[in-house]
Amino acid sequence: MRLRTTLLSSALLLCFAQEALSDSDTWILATGRRDPRMYAIDFEKALRPENNNTPNAIVSRSKVALDRLDGKLLGDSANIVISEDRKTAYVVNHHGAIENDEFLQHGGRGNLAVMNIRKMIDRRNDNTAAALERHVDSGHFGSVGLVLLKDMFVIGNAESHLTEDGGNRVTFVDRKTGSLRGEVELALGRGGNTPCPAFPVPFVSPSGPPAFEHPFPQANGTFSPVPLLSPHPAWGCFPDSNGLALGRARNGKTYLFAANGGTDDVSVIDLDAALKGNRRAEIARIPTQIGPWGIAASPNGRYIVAANRESQQRAFEGNTISIIDVEIPTVEAARVQVGTDDPNGQTRPFIPSFTPDGKEIIVPNFRANNVSIVNLEKALNGDPGAEVARIPLVRPGGGVARPKGSAVTSDGRYAVISGGARTTPNTVASGTVYIIDLKKRAVVATVTGVGNDPYGLALVDVKDRDDD
Repeated sequence: MRLRTTLLSSALLLCFAQEALSDSDTWILATGRRDPRMYAIDFEKALRPENNNTPNAIVSRSKVALDRLDGKLLGDSANIVISEDRKTAYVVNHHGAIENDEFLQHGGRGNLAVMNIRKMIDRRNDNTAAALERHVDSGHFGSVGLVLLKDMFVIGNAESHLTEDGGNRVTFVDRKTGSLRGEVELALGRGGNTPCPAFPVPFVSPSGPPAFEHPFPQANGTFSPVPLLSPHPAWGCFPDSNGLALGRARNGKTYLFAANGGTDDVSVIDLDAALKGNRRAEIARIPTQIGPWGIAASPNGRYIVAANRESQQRAFEGNTISIIDVEIPTVEAARVQVGTDDPNGQTRPFIPSFTPDGKEIIVPNFRANNVSIVNLEKALNGDPGAEVARIPLVRPGGGVARPKGSAVTSDGRYAVISGGARTTPNTVASGTVYIIDLKKRAVVATVTGVGNDPYGLALVDVKDRDDD
């Protein structure tokens, strides 16, 4: 009897371990943003019909910072990049380890949460910080964009200290030590030609923020030397860079591209010069329709696509993507309207991605509540039919989808989209993840309860896991 009980207990423990890690090889890692945890979703489980429109495929939620002493969740997860060996997730906390319900201000100090992916996908670690290995300071404020070099993180910083405007720094941070190794300071104004307040580039102490002629009244009756929130007509000097992408020319030259929400353009940075310590390594500005946010490189690095999201000077949202040929990094190679047939329609495209073969671009349109699929070759040839599909998204119950992030599976079969506007309180998991079959051009699965106002997401294949 005792032997039988022991064998039964061992079998139960083995089943639990297998259930804890699941059988899936592909995982969706989605930022929870206002609910700052990272959501690990079992991709295969999400595709099962019985799990559609439910949170059942969510396996674990990993904290991106330790809890505050009073138990409040901290963090501001907005972007994610997977390491080259697929073992580590680097999560960009836009304003660092903050409490979202209390931090009603822009310009918080950014950081990266370095997270163990195997621990993120283990359900035994749900709602814990077990996967969090350390934090890395971003070197500036309002961090968004992130690309990986062999030895360094390259981080785009969209804001300045406690203001939404004032970002012009791309920082280089050592991946091993977290040390700030250098930075590039982008020129003020559109292409450096717009008259702007005096502010030395590169920055020279003790020069402070640019002094505007008149202070700006705030809602609480006080005055600020700079306008704090967009849109505001005084903006347009600082690039306020969002996403980053690396492009590679045929001759091996590598360029860094920054999507500038503040100046309605894309910066082109000579990466070799930047890595030699040149703080003015920006070599060109490419005007776009309106302030871009998301930016992505084709798999071969030859083309860059920027999603033209919104103006920071006036209440206007974009409806195009800009395509840049890295061989000619000074002008748009193509501009494609997405999400609407109305030239004046405002669709607010957000975070684009390429299919693995580089032939198609996936574009979530936040305001239009749909996803565009753009054929790259047709776009480059000026074909008016370059937007080859437009897929509507709806929330379970009929609510607006508000899509933002996108990623494509390694086999190119599915696109994964994050969606959902911010709701209050932040603890309500109101976000949604959609899985689109790119052959059928249709949504085939929906996962609910994914964070609150989720932004970026990533797909990762994890094989040969240790099941102990």
